[in-house]
Amino acid sequence: MHDLPSTAQAVVIGGGVIGISTAYHLAAQGWTDVVVLERDRLTSGTTWHAAGLIASAGMSSETLSWIFRHSLDLYQRLEAETGVSTGFHRCGHLHLATTKARREAQRREMNFMRLMGHDKHEISPAEVADMFPMVSTEGLLSAIWTPEDGRTNPVDVTMAMAAGARKRGVRIIEGCPVDDIIVENDRVRGVVTPQGTIRADHVVLAAGMWSRQIGAKIGVSVPLQAMEHYYLLTEPMAGVHRDLPVVEDPESYAYVREEGGGLLFGFFEPHGAPWMPKSVPADASFSTLPPDWDRMTPHLEHAFRRFPAMQTAGLKSFFCGPESFTPDGGFLVGESTEVAGFYLGTGLNSLGILSGGGVGALLAEQIVHGNASQDMTGLAPARMATHESVRHYLLDRLPDALSYIFNDASLPNAKHKSARGIRRLPLHDRYAAKVPISFRFPAGRCPTGSHLMAPNPRSGPSLGGKTGSTFPPPSTGQPATRSGCSTRPLWENSSFRGGMRKRC
Repeated sequence: MHDLPSTAQAVVIGGGVIGISTAYHLAAQGWTDVVVLERDRLTSGTTWHAAGLIASAGMSSETLSWIFRHSLDLYQRLEAETGVSTGFHRCGHLHLATTKARREAQRREMNFMRLMGHDKHEISPAEVADMFPMVSTEGLLSAIWTPEDGRTNPVDVTMAMAAGARKRGVRIIEGCPVDDIIVENDRVRGVVTPQGTIRADHVVLAAGMWSRQIGAKIGVSVPLQAMEHYYLLTEPMAGVHRDLPVVEDPESYAYVREEGGGLLFGFFEPHGAPWMPKSVPADASFSTLPPDWDRMTPHLEHAFRRFPAMQTAGLKSFFCGPESFTPDGGFLVGESTEVAGFYLGTGLNSLGILSGGGVGALLAEQIVHGNASQDMTGLAPARMATHESVRHYLLDRLPDALSYIFNDASLPNAKHKSARGIRRLPLHDRYAAKVPISFRFPAGRCPTGSHLMAPNPRSGPSLGGKTGSTFPPPSTGQPATRSGCSTRPLWENSSFRGGMRKRC
C-alpha cells in the first residue's frame, strides 16, 4: 500500500515506455508534481517484450524525424544523467529494396531524411552481403544504409527514464490500477484508484492495449486493438556477432538483428490475428501467447528465402506477445476531443521504443505549453472518426495493420483495402457503375481528400463526356452525415476541428 497524494499537476496512467517518458519530460519542463500509476510493474504490458530497434526507416515526416532524433539522442545520454544504462548499441541499419517501386520510395525518403540531418546512403547488393553475410542477394536491387541507427534494451530505457523522473520529483506508484476517471463538465478532474482519489486537471492515458477500454469509460474514442506479434529466437550461430546491422526486408515482412550470439527474427505478417478484442484482461502482465504455427509457417518459409541461414538454425523459441495497433498506422498522441485535459499517449504500432523519447517530449510540451514544438496534426486523436473505435470495424481493418505499417505505408498513395465503404458520397454508386475510375478515399478523412485515378489518363472517359480529367466529389451544399449521427459533419473529427467537443 502506498500513500497517494490527494492532488497532482498531472496523473499518467501506465508505466510503460510512453507513460514513463511523458512523466520524465513533464518533470524536465518543470512540472514535478506528477504521479505515474502502474496497475502492476513497470514495463509489464508490452514494453518488456519489444525488440528494441532504433531504426529510422519510414520516419517520412518532419515530426516523425524529430521524434526519432530526440529518442536516439536521449537514449545515448541517459546513462550519464541517471547512472542507468539504456543498452543502446549503434550497429547500423539496412533497409532492403527488391522492387523498383520500393527503391524509388526509399530514395525519396533518403533524400528527405538527409535534409533533416540524418546520415543515409544507398548501397549495392554486394555491399549488403559484406555487411550481413546471412542475407541472400537474389532479386535484391539495393538497400539504404543508416550507420547512426541501432538497437537498445526496452526495459533498461524505461528504467533509465524512470530514474531521471524520480530524481526530479515524479512519484511512480506500482501495483495501483485506475478504477475510474473523474470528469466534470467535459473536463477531466482526477482519477479513482483502490488506494484513493487523486485530483488533477491533466490526465495522460498511456495504457497501451488497455487504452481503448479505459477511454470508453468516459466516452473517449481510442481506436486501437491488441494483435498477436511474433519474433523467433535462434541458438548461437556461426558468423553472428553484436555489431551486425539490423536488417529489414519489407517484401519478406521480416526484420533481423543479433541477440545472444544468435538471431532475433521478427515479423509484420499479412493477415494478423487480433487478441482479446472484447476486453484485454486487467491482469495480463508479461503475457506470452501460444504461437499459431499453422498460420505463421507460410510466412516463415517466405522470409527464410531471403535469409536462408535460418533454414538450418537451431530454434530457441518462437515468441508471441500482444501489441496494439491503430486503424491508420499512426500514433495517438494529444488531447482528446471529448474530454478537455485528457491526453492520449498510445497506439504506437510496435514503434514505442523507437519513438518513446520523442513522443513523451512532444506530449509534455503540449500539456505544459498548450502546443508542441512540432506539427502534431498527423498524430492528433482528433483525426480519427468515432466509428474507428468500434470492435467490428477494428476486427475488419486491423488484421492488415501489421503488413501495412511494415510494407505498404511508405509507398506513394498506399491505402488500406479492408474496412472500406463505411462512408460514401451520395453519387458513389453512379461513379462506380459508369466511370472506369478507381475511387480510393483515405480512411477516416473527409471525402474531399479522395484519389480519383483513371487507368489511362489520356483516354479515360469522364462524367462530362471529356477525356483525361478527374473530378472532385460533388457538393450538395449540406454537410454530409453518418448513420446514427443526425447533424454531425464528417470532418468534425479532423485535426482542424480539434477544439470541438461534441459527442455522437
